Amino acid sequence: MKLERVLQYAQTLLKSAIQEGDIAVDATAGNGHDTLFLAQLVGDDGFVYAFDVQKQAVDATLHRLLDHALEHRALVLNDGHENVAKHVTKPVAGAIFNLGYLPGSDHNIITRPNTTIQALESLLTLLKVGGIIVLVIYHGHEGGKEERDEVIRFVSNLPQKSIHVLRYEFLNQKNNPPFIIALEKVKAYATES
Repeated sequence: MKLERVLQYAQTLLKSAIQEGDIAVDATAGNGHDTLFLAQLVGDDGFVYAFDVQKQAVDATLHRLLDHALEHRALVLNDGHENVAKHVTKPVAGAIFNLGYLPGSDHNIITRPNTTIQALESLLTLLKVGGIIVLVIYHGHEGGKEERDEVIRFVSNLPQKSIHVLRYEFLNQKNNPPFIIALEKVKAYATES
């Protein structure tokens, strides 16, 4: 066995939870790599909802889907992930977040802890038992450490009988390497309505 890099492991986790016909969410569409990956996993009978606040990211994601003729499998929304519950009403098998900023764009536009936690709360309610939420946490930028700490605080307090919380990281890498937090829903929990 070989240790997987962070982005490879994120995909491995999503593959374990998402099957053809499922609903998936890319909470931070960015350049569309994760949206495309999810669209490939869900097949023609599934669907992906992708969110991004930047028009540049929405356009890049749409182009990536069009280049692979998979645009019919996804809806790319120019909206914040905190509004996921306004757009997604069916049970979700898997979701991914890349926290931080869009590479190659304005580094002042970053994900924020309050909207990320609001999105997580909504997705945990929508997530079906056996579903997984993967957060790839980039924290080397201004504001990144605050978001990292608040997200860790939030997930650390989730009920362990309902949500398994994993942290996957390489401890000897320099310069604030990204790491993963994965949430697996093992049963419904009390805060759900």
